[in-house]
Amino acid sequence: MSQHSDSIAPHGGQLINRIATPEQRAEFLDKADFLPRVKLEARAVSDLEMIAIGGFSPLTGFMNEADYNGVVNDMHLANGLPWSIPITLPVSEEVAAPLKEGSLIRLDNPYGTFVGVLQLTQKYRYDKRHEALLVYRTNEEKHPGVSVVYKQGVVNLAGDVWLLERNPHTLFPTYQIDPLESRSLFRGKGWKSIVGFQTRNPIHRAHEYIIKCALETVDGLFLHPLVGATKEDDIPADVRMRCYEIMLEHYFPRDRVILAINPAAMRYAGPREAIFHALVRKNYGCTHFIVGRDHAGVGDYYGTYDAQYIFDEFAPGELGITPMKFEHAFYCLRTQSMATTKTSPSTREERIHLSGTKVRELLRKGELPPPEFSRPEVAAELSRAMQAPEISYEI
Repeated sequence: MSQHSDSIAPHGGQLINRIATPEQRAEFLDKADFLPRVKLEARAVSDLEMIAIGGFSPLTGFMNEADYNGVVNDMHLANGLPWSIPITLPVSEEVAAPLKEGSLIRLDNPYGTFVGVLQLTQKYRYDKRHEALLVYRTNEEKHPGVSVVYKQGVVNLAGDVWLLERNPHTLFPTYQIDPLESRSLFRGKGWKSIVGFQTRNPIHRAHEYIIKCALETVDGLFLHPLVGATKEDDIPADVRMRCYEIMLEHYFPRDRVILAINPAAMRYAGPREAIFHALVRKNYGCTHFIVGRDHAGVGDYYGTYDAQYIFDEFAPGELGITPMKFEHAFYCLRTQSMATTKTSPSTREERIHLSGTKVRELLRKGELPPPEFSRPEVAAELSRAMQAPEISYEI
């Protein structure tokens, strides 16, 4: 693929491919029973996939100490390239001790299946509390991202990786569109400007409004919901995907939208993750990225628009993708339309934006949110999902 034929180059200039060739795969399989093994958590499997398909370009593996420190301390890799989230492979002292730097390590998924190989170049310890405070802006263990950091191993393994095989996604094979393919699709459609939209939640009217505002100014939309590991109370990916399909069928111009899954895991790192999400979409070929209210946030750990302010900490052009910043949207009773405070003269009493708690209460009782909040077809799909017992969803 010629990088120059695309509207935007991948981060670092080259789209990384760490999927084993047939010859490499055969060689790794021959050695499989003789290699030391490391079992990956679900998030590390997602990271391995994202590295291999180029979603995390320019990363070719799990970060070494220099890159890790640069990212944690000032959001740049050791070579000066912007990067905001550490991508590491942490293991326990017991697992790390017998592993030899310079050797190949077999990587298994949580079920013991051989999924990848690590060329171990470095083992290093790190400060969990320091990482938590700088990346997540808190050291409270109740923060889901910090909780993961505190529970993981104390030694990071670094080195290049290979994904043994790129298998179709078990739930959404038709929506598994990797960066090489998304770029090809954009070229085929003649799109020069593409806006990416990140979401881990079902799409509602406020989302729809800001997406369509963005779509007015670019050639196409890359609707890119995250389907990797999320919090237990987040709505399952299959429910969310049905909601996106409903929206595309009824409320969006099909020829201007591509729906694809993002196999990455969620970190809930707020502002830092907004930068991270933008760079990932840049690798998929997006020229613009939507940043709304409390992007990638959780609880009240981040200010409402901190995820927008953080983009100003980088020099113009340094990130190489343009953020599109939007205010919190609501249905305005005065103008009878979706709006934000930038466009609506309404008072607070004239605005409809329901809390997630209120929506969950309605759905559990079998009542649908008002059409000013959610399209009725989407609300009906969520209501069906919410009737499942013993399940608590965040909306």
